[in-house]
Amino acid sequence: MPSAFPDPSSPAPAPSSSASPSSHPYDWQITRDLDVFLDRAGAFLASEPALHTVQLTVTDALRTRGMRVYGEEAPYFAWLTDPEGAVRATALRTPPHSLNLTAAAPEGADALAGRLAETGEALPGVMGPSRAAAGFAAAWQRRTGAVARLAMRQRLYRLEALTVPEPAPPGKARLAGGGDHELLVRWYGEFCADRGAPQQDPDAWVAARLAYGGLMVWELPDGTPVAMAGAMPEVAGQVRVAPVYTPAALRGRGYAGAVTAEVSRAALAEGADEVLLFTDLANPTSNGLYQRIGYRPVQDFATREFTAPATLTATAVP
Repeated sequence: MPSAFPDPSSPAPAPSSSASPSSHPYDWQITRDLDVFLDRAGAFLASEPALHTVQLTVTDALRTRGMRVYGEEAPYFAWLTDPEGAVRATALRTPPHSLNLTAAAPEGADALAGRLAETGEALPGVMGPSRAAAGFAAAWQRRTGAVARLAMRQRLYRLEALTVPEPAPPGKARLAGGGDHELLVRWYGEFCADRGAPQQDPDAWVAARLAYGGLMVWELPDGTPVAMAGAMPEVAGQVRVAPVYTPAALRGRGYAGAVTAEVSRAALAEGADEVLLFTDLANPTSNGLYQRIGYRPVQDFATREFTAPATLTATAVP
């Protein structure tokens, strides 16, 4: 990690109250200290929980499961302040994953690219609202010579009125338990391979999900599990459904829709204000399915990969 990033024991300096719009129009603060970041930018993230769902769930996982939950290298966090000191955008990175950026004006994305480029930071990619990701990628390419490529287009959906698919496939949904551990480890690996995404430690990932009841399976009448759907812990009133997975040989039979509807129903029953999920826009089947269940589009996101001069492989933020 670049030495220019503050040590966790040294909180990032607060923006100067005397800064003028011309001298500090886009003032990024960067730290490795999660508490400092949440103290400064937590209210901003909670102000739009749907749009900030990734950063809310990632920081919650770091806080509750440890700072190395996504990888051995220390994460870092950044926030953009206006001349009055109000937070206008945030970013974070949990190596080896891509940088995650909230919506930011083009000048703000450019300023962050400049700050990171100056430190010698090597980025595999950026993920965020489509315009923000494109703006950062263009700035990064211009400043570093790295080639930016659109790797994935996603759409964030919010549940409005739940509509359970009919007719339902044979079987029923149930909460996953310890007896499903080995199967869920295999399915998690297959899900990550399908997406081209890096895995967390599969055993630890499954154990953490089972500990808070974060995985549901659809099982046939004979008790055979055929699909799973997960839910992130509730943060700022929102629950994000992820992952949803059916083994390739069992797709097209309604299992994914049925188990997604049930995990969504459970989130609502437990008091979630918003239930969200992301889809890959390259998959019209899943986009159509979730809309039939009652999910409605909120915003489009994109992941852009960077290649050369570094030989890095792109990843998606979990």
